[in-house]
Amino acid sequence: MKFAQIIDFETERADEMAELMRGYEETARAQGRTEGPRHRTLLRDRSNPGRYLAVVEFDSYEDAMANNEAPETSELAGRLAELCTRPPVFTDCDVTDSANL
Repeated sequence: MKFAQIIDFETERADEMAELMRGYEETARAQGRTEGPRHRTLLRDRSNPGRYLAVVEFDSYEDAMANNEAPETSELAGRLAELCTRPPVFTDCDVTDSANL
């Protein structure tokens, strides 16, 4: 079953966070990592422009946990947390339905 993690965070440094994410993703592709995310969506709260929700999708819960345990993922999470104005909140979800409309 597909798995998604929602990360709720606040930052005033979204551009720096996006740059870190791009670098992480490029490195993961170059290394041929297979357990990483398959899709991600970044949402900005219109009522609170410093608040974001990142929806990160994986092929399975097991792939997500393997990705979380990778040293480079832990390093990225620490660097991203430093750019936040409050600690991020994580919500783990099973994907029960998805459609491109």
